[in-house]
Amino acid sequence: MQLILTAGFIFLIVVWGIVSPVTMASVFDTALASITRNFGWLYLWIVLGLVIFAFFVAVTRYGDLKLGGEDDEPDFSVGSWFAMLFAAGMGIGLVFWGVAEPISHFVDAPPGVVPGTPEAANAGMRYAFFHWGLHPWAVYSVVALSIAFFQYRREGVALISTVTSALPWKPVQRMSGLFNGLAVIATAFGVAASLGMGALQINSGLGSLFGLEVSERMQVVIITVTAVLFMVSAVTGVERGIKYLSTFNMGLAVVLTAAVFILGPTVAIIDTFTNTLGSYLSELVRMSLRATPFRDSQWVGGWTIFYWAWWISWSPFVGLFIARVSRGRTIREFIFGTMLAPTMAAFIWFSVFGGSALYMEIWQNVPIAEAVKADVSTALFAMFDAMPLGGLMSFAATLVVLVFFVTSGDSAVLVLGMMSTGGDPNPRARIKLIWGTLVAGIAISLLLAGGLKAVQTATIVFALPFSLVIVLMVVALWRGLRHDRKEEDQRERELRRRIRQMTQR
Repeated sequence: MQLILTAGFIFLIVVWGIVSPVTMASVFDTALASITRNFGWLYLWIVLGLVIFAFFVAVTRYGDLKLGGEDDEPDFSVGSWFAMLFAAGMGIGLVFWGVAEPISHFVDAPPGVVPGTPEAANAGMRYAFFHWGLHPWAVYSVVALSIAFFQYRREGVALISTVTSALPWKPVQRMSGLFNGLAVIATAFGVAASLGMGALQINSGLGSLFGLEVSERMQVVIITVTAVLFMVSAVTGVERGIKYLSTFNMGLAVVLTAAVFILGPTVAIIDTFTNTLGSYLSELVRMSLRATPFRDSQWVGGWTIFYWAWWISWSPFVGLFIARVSRGRTIREFIFGTMLAPTMAAFIWFSVFGGSALYMEIWQNVPIAEAVKADVSTALFAMFDAMPLGGLMSFAATLVVLVFFVTSGDSAVLVLGMMSTGGDPNPRARIKLIWGTLVAGIAISLLLAGGLKAVQTATIVFALPFSLVIVLMVVALWRGLRHDRKEEDQRERELRRRIRQMTQR
């Protein structure tokens, strides 16, 4: 029944976007303005709270608890585990925004910073670190930990409702089915947002390499073809399709990063990383709670609030997927593995690509900012055009986006199938195909309704209700952690008492 209701709702949105894209864009724009104005503060507080909560759990004795039985071992190596969670969590977005975001902030600077200045360049890098660093991975980590805790320590089903049903409040328990539906809708639109951006960049990459036209028609074709690819991958299962594709693409992304680091302004990249890491750490709290109550600015809503909504909308999908591949790890290992390692990888990525782009824009007069103003998806290729082996790197980047498109799509199809079939870890191929078709349809309808702006708008709108569900999940997880920690402490005290008794005899 849940599958019919959620899939039916999403299908209606898809039809709406295709039949009347102007009307859909207008409604979403109105909703976006209201949510950003009235609930932006809620996104800021919730995401900062998740960062604090995650670190508190990791550094205290709660981190000693294991996701599973005492004898359970991880199903995947650290390398494969990291590659899968990174590919599912951020792949397309990093490639899309690696150059475009720092340059965008340089041209259209945060409030209080003069555009086109060294201060704007520093702010652009700092906010890129901020938007792709600890905060998004804290959202993923806490949601994934909540699901994994109740799945592996309580032998529950891999569903959002399994977590919220652990709360002792009857009204919340009655709404657990609704929470699953909200998770499905948030996931479908969050993933579609990334797939839409991926299609834009693949189209720009093919245009740069082969002169292919950049148009909505081509982007629809790209989404259709890649949707077929990720549905085929999803049917093969996690142990083969997703694992191998994620590992391959992580290797290719590392090679591309190394090439830009070596062929680009190497010293400037190192200086950019060093300077930005320091300013990020020193400005972390201020950026986390930044709002503009006395300034007429859309900057925070268009960037930070959008990103926090994007991560929240992705969190049920990424959370369920990370939980699916994380059995046997301690909570401390889990949190540090899902927060610190991906954060550092994102910092390196932005330092290499964003730092190179800013250096070339400022010191070499390469017109990357003009490319960003004309079409955000072309920023990366504009930088490659001014570098040695630019054509080869453009090809590699397009391939990276394509494979990330497939890994994000097949991971999403798996998770949507799980959520809509009562938590079945291996949903039937027919269910995966249904969700693959719907997700592709959402991406197409959003592109037709206004391109990147419509994608961002839909993400913020559909993430709002699920942000409240995340708060309930944190409360349930905290109650579960306290209960299990007390039981572990009691067992340890009993063991020590018995050891003392044996030594005294």
